[in-house]
Amino acid sequence: MKSFKKLYFVCSVAIILLCGCATVPETGRNQLLLVSSSEEIQLGITSFEKLKKETPISKDPQINELVQKVGRRIAAVANLPGAQWEFVVFDSKEANAFCLPGGKVGVYTGILQVTKNEAGLATVIGHEVAHAVARHGGERISQALLLQTGESLLGKAISTADPKIQTATLLAYGVGATVGVQLPYSRLQESEADHIGLIYMARAGYDPREAIAFWQRFAEYNRAQGSANVPTFLRTHPLDEKRIEQMKVWLPEALSQYKPQ
Repeated sequence: MKSFKKLYFVCSVAIILLCGCATVPETGRNQLLLVSSSEEIQLGITSFEKLKKETPISKDPQINELVQKVGRRIAAVANLPGAQWEFVVFDSKEANAFCLPGGKVGVYTGILQVTKNEAGLATVIGHEVAHAVARHGGERISQALLLQTGESLLGKAISTADPKIQTATLLAYGVGATVGVQLPYSRLQESEADHIGLIYMARAGYDPREAIAFWQRFAEYNRAQGSANVPTFLRTHPLDEKRIEQMKVWLPEALSQYKPQ
C-alpha cells in the first residue's frame, strides 16, 4: 500500500509539472505555471485596486501625461492576451516601479530622478511590462505552492522525530528554499525582464542604448544609497554591473528591431 501511495504521488507530481509547463515569449525559457492566466490577472487587478486606495496618487499633469504616453507605446508592442493595461503614478520618494499580473503598472515619482528623460522611463516601463508578459507573478505563485508542498511532506516525514530536530530541519528547509531557490529565481526573472524590456523599448521606437545609460545612473544611485553592499546571494536583483554587461550583450538584438519614431 505504501509503495502504491508513493507511486501515485510521484505520478501526480509528474502530471502537474508536465501540464504546467509553459514558454516565456522572446526568450523561450521553459517555466512552471500552476495557475491560469485568468486567475493571475484577477489577483493583479484586486491587489492594484487595493494599492490605489492605500497609496497617494500623483496629480502632476506633466508626469502623468508622460507615463501614459510611454506606457501606451510599450504596451502596444507587448503581447499579453487579456491584459487590462493601466499605468498609475504613485507619489512616493521610493525610486522604484512595479507591474502586477494583467498589466497593472505602478511608477513611483522617486524613480524619475533616475530616469531623467523619456527613453529612461521607457527602460523602466519596458522592464515592468516584460514581467507581466513573461508571467513572472504566476511563476512565483507556482514556485511557492511547490515549496509549501515540500515543506508539508518534510514535516510529515519527520513528525516522529525529536521536536528540536523537527524545528531545526524545517528552519533549514525554509532558509535553503529562500537562498537556494527563491532568490536565484528572482534574479533570473529580473534579468529576463531586462532582456525582454530592452526589446520592447526598441520596438516602441526608443533607442535601446539609453537603457545602458539608465542602469549606469541607477547603479550610481544605489551606491549613494548604500544598497550596493548587499551580498549577491541575498539579492532579489542582479548586481548593477552585471545588468549593464548583460544589456551590452543583448543590445545588437534590440538595435535590429529599433525603428525611431
